[in-house]
Amino acid sequence: MTFSIHGLAVARGIAIGRAVLAAASRMEVVHYFIESEQVEAELARARRARDAVTQELQRLQAQMPPDVPQELAALLDVHILLLQDETLIGGVRQWITERLYNAEWALTTQLELFSRQFDEMEDDYLRERKADLEQVVERLLRHMRGAPDAVVCPPRLAAGAGQQTTPLVLVAHDLSPADMLQFKQSVFTGFVTGVGGKTSHTAIVARSMDIPAVVGARGVSQLVRQDDWVIIDGDAGVVIVDPSPMVLDEYRFRQREIDLERERLQRLQHTHSVTLDGQPVELLANIEQPQDAAAALKAGVVGVGLFRTEFLFMDRGGRLPGEEAQYQAYREAVEGMRGLPVTIRTVDVGADKPLDKSHRDSSLNPALGLRAIRWSLADPAMFRTQLRAILRAAAHGQVRLLFPMLAHLSEIRQTLAQVQLARAELDARGLAYGPVQLGAMIEVPAAALMVQQFLAHFDFLSIGTNDLIQYALAIDRADEAVAPLYDPLHPAVLRLVADVIAAGARAGKTVCVCGEMAGDAAMTRLLLGLGLRSFSMHPAQVLTVKQEVLRADTRKLAGWSAQVLAAEEPALLLGAPLA
Repeated sequence: MTFSIHGLAVARGIAIGRAVLAAASRMEVVHYFIESEQVEAELARARRARDAVTQELQRLQAQMPPDVPQELAALLDVHILLLQDETLIGGVRQWITERLYNAEWALTTQLELFSRQFDEMEDDYLRERKADLEQVVERLLRHMRGAPDAVVCPPRLAAGAGQQTTPLVLVAHDLSPADMLQFKQSVFTGFVTGVGGKTSHTAIVARSMDIPAVVGARGVSQLVRQDDWVIIDGDAGVVIVDPSPMVLDEYRFRQREIDLERERLQRLQHTHSVTLDGQPVELLANIEQPQDAAAALKAGVVGVGLFRTEFLFMDRGGRLPGEEAQYQAYREAVEGMRGLPVTIRTVDVGADKPLDKSHRDSSLNPALGLRAIRWSLADPAMFRTQLRAILRAAAHGQVRLLFPMLAHLSEIRQTLAQVQLARAELDARGLAYGPVQLGAMIEVPAAALMVQQFLAHFDFLSIGTNDLIQYALAIDRADEAVAPLYDPLHPAVLRLVADVIAAGARAGKTVCVCGEMAGDAAMTRLLLGLGLRSFSMHPAQVLTVKQEVLRADTRKLAGWSAQVLAAEEPALLLGAPLA
């Protein structure tokens, strides 16, 4: 009997195949007390498991084929770092030595403690890092029990007789980076997980691999049976189980159309991004790691519009990266872009993104607390360490320096003063550094409303639509009770975006959109009509947006966009044909 399961669309496309069910991700753990004389032996057992799993992940890294996305390698690094994290190790040691818990019980107790802290985090990405910790603990538990991996993927067979002809899709409660590596080397054409969000590692890797995927499809691993026919609609976020022949034929037709469209899009890789009426449009990439520069270049971008530096600060057990380590990372990204500009945003962490447990904030609204530029200005020494590293990297290529979540003139003045101090410190040490353009993120409605003052102090602006929407509508995207109200087409949101773009054009300064709106091809015409000429997005989204740009005539779009902007319900006009 045909039925559908709804989840989140995180990687576009259609996958059709027989279901392969991964083993349940949770293992039953026996809880018992040990004797005091058994403590050392139990600690040794936990250490052996940690060392063995670390070696296993390192071996997987060493055997990675060259076509594996950098995101996957980076996520394996995160798991290896978690295995060495002193907060995790120390917590387990404490439960064993003080409470006399067995090692498995100590591990799950420490996991539960961390899970509550992760659940309180406001930031989507960091909250979903709880899944990484769960998977590390899961792997340790499996090793202690001597159980096999949760996901055992069929190998990619050589061409010729006996090759796998039945397409397969993977169904799992969740997938770890190690699982994803096996998945990459298998015959699976798509996957669906019961948990995860748009910023979970499974979503990140799926987008980088351009594989159809749906996450957050609750109960999928219980509702789907082994070998069921399954359709994964990565465009709609729907999983169709046991489809009828008519539905199968319809989706196979759509699948062929998508494949042909992707082939056509690849031909646009080296085409200049110019509208029909001759307006050049800058298409840039968002990256998280220096190694992502290769994928950005492959997508045909003309630079990096957002390098999220907080990824260099995370999962370090509270130890901040030093100036030299940051400088080397920024330099790698700058040199990796081969002369194209790289926009580096200063670290966006704080109350809702703690670097370690001692930095947690007890405020009721952490998203409104000490985060982003507020956090940086509260620790000037740390801030200038990052500024010096970025300025030094600018000696190796074009760098733009971007500051997140500014809202007050006092913050602007303090920020610019810190940049001057960082330059003076480099001069005093005789270290080379390069020129940088300075920019501000427009993420707070107050910043959008005082855009003229921002333009007076900065060379360029970047609109972070994800946070701007959240703050303008007072909506927590991660709260399922209000998530449907998160609306990028809300008239108030569009007005804020349009006003910032128009103000930038009048001042002759670049305004870029670097939130999810930039990579949504359904929004491209509207943003072009509002005057936007700079988009920054995940590299996998570039060609789809470029196609919309090449088909656009901004002279016709301007009037239509004004109508959308004035409408009570803009969404109703978004897909309407131009007059």
